[in-house]
Amino acid sequence: EDALNSVPSHLRAGSLATGATPWQTAMWIVLPTAASGVFSAIMMGFGRAVGETMIVVMAAGNTPIMEWNIFSGLRTLSANIAIELPEAVKDGTNYRVLFLAALTLFLMTFFINTLAELVRQRFRKRAFQL
Repeated sequence: EDALNSVPSHLRAGSLATGATPWQTAMWIVLPTAASGVFSAIMMGFGRAVGETMIVVMAAGNTPIMEWNIFSGLRTLSANIAIELPEAVKDGTNYRVLFLAALTLFLMTFFINTLAELVRQRFRKRAFQL
């Protein structure tokens, strides 16, 4: 909402003054101009959804065995780390695999956030060209 409200009013007024409908103004002027903020909001929501651990454990069924049927339950990587790490023997194989899983999760999050930032900058650069 903030991203859509931050679009300068002169862009909306100019579009409407040239005969564009409100729908055309929203689709071709407002949305492209606010795309960086909208994309950032979507990515923040996605990051929060991925980061939530315990609610996902309860909602997904906490099944450590993954099957092809998505309705039979699953366990996310962050939930697996949270559940198994307290019981892992220090410097044991399971302990090291859990840390490898944490590193993998960190790298995936870092990659997705970096990619999201690059796309956001591209949208912002394109919005300032209008």
